[in-house]
Amino acid sequence: GEIMINHLIFVVNNLFQIYFWLILVRCLLSFVPTIDWYKQPFAAVRDVTDLYLNIFRRIIPPINGWDLSPIVAILVLQVINYIIIMGLLMLR
Repeated sequence: GEIMINHLIFVVNNLFQIYFWLILVRCLLSFVPTIDWYKQPFAAVRDVTDLYLNIFRRIIPPINGWDLSPIVAILVLQVINYIIIMGLLMLR
């Protein structure tokens, strides 16, 4: 019942937070020119985050060389997280 929903909310929220941090790490590492994105663990971070980020990169072009799509991607991720958590709370 309610305990299972609470655990599910905890897990879902933590998964979204982990993904948020992976996107943030991906963005910060993009400023390090010496990173080899084909070596681990960087390749794993790139592969996991770019699947989602590429959706927004197709829609939002870079502005003066700056890729602003991660900002929109993070906002959308937070909205999706909120909608899912609210839906789970309604099940309680």
